Amino acid sequence: MKASELKTKSAADLQQEMLSLTKAQFGLRMQIATQQMTNTSELRKVRRDIARVKTVLKEKGTS
Repeated sequence: MKASELKTKSAADLQQEMLSLTKAQFGLRMQIATQQMTNTSELRKVRRDIARVKTVLKEKGTS
């Protein structure tokens, strides 16, 4: 997901995206804890996507 794609979305869409990403992050953390996940780089990608969404929300002036 690119920041330019996020900038075109509304604040409500970004909040929904944030919610889905945090749920995905929780699921990935549980998979790592139970040793079911082999590709741990997915967690890094999700964390960075969360940071991108937070940055765009801050730029739009809503938190």
